[in-house]
Amino acid sequence: MSADVAMLEERARRCRVDIVRMVHRAQAGHPGGSLSEIDLLVGLYGTVLRVRPEEPTWGDRDRFILSKGHASPGMYALLADLGFIAHEDLTSYRVKGGVCQGHVDMKWCPGVDFSAGSLGMGLSFGLGCALAARLDGSTRKAWVMLGDGEVQEGSVWEAAMAAHHHRVGNLKAIVDVNGIQNDDFCEVQMQLNDLAATWASFGWSVTTVDGHDMASIVEAIAEVDAVSDRPAVLLARTVKGKGVSFMENNPAFHGAAPNDEQFAAAMLELGEVAA
Repeated sequence: MSADVAMLEERARRCRVDIVRMVHRAQAGHPGGSLSEIDLLVGLYGTVLRVRPEEPTWGDRDRFILSKGHASPGMYALLADLGFIAHEDLTSYRVKGGVCQGHVDMKWCPGVDFSAGSLGMGLSFGLGCALAARLDGSTRKAWVMLGDGEVQEGSVWEAAMAAHHHRVGNLKAIVDVNGIQNDDFCEVQMQLNDLAATWASFGWSVTTVDGHDMASIVEAIAEVDAVSDRPAVLLARTVKGKGVSFMENNPAFHGAAPNDEQFAAAMLELGEVAA
């Protein structure tokens, strides 16, 4: 599928603006991982993912599971840009009863297929979705995004092993390899070693990409999408906080909001006027 890379890049920029605005307005949330994931989400939704914004519960849609569900501002920003939710719904981020809860929640937000909480559950959920599609005789696929810190969870590897055993070719994973988790750099908390070799040892097809090069993202997603004989994973090297200089590669902004001065600076860097 052809894609207008410049259009996708502009969509990602708009989403970055909304991510920072949401977190600043709420004075809470997770900007770093939302900014690192957004190019990948935009690339996926803008090319191969079969969804209908006007019919979010369409039964034969592809499923997308944001396993790193605390990075919800990225998901909400994109859903608003695509028309799943109204742009005004973004003001409900982390507001009691709002559409945009702190973690993605399928009961509250149209376009969300997985209610996130503790890390490590999304790949198992995605495996279930993929197996259900097989039982239904459907060609729909399940895409799961995980964080690199998240793959320290043992449940991830149980799901990875089961997916290979059952030859679930309609299960796709994207790992946002931004190098930072809740408390510090991943290498300090728990060394990840060679992730490509690890996934390959579990029988998965492995593709790697620069997670901020949109043209490369589009090509890599198409490559992963085309794998049908086994599960496939895209390992995307990203920068935590990408697009906002003082957030980039900064563990402090894993789960912290910018103050007013920082917010104004971020808006200028992202090509917007603070509002």
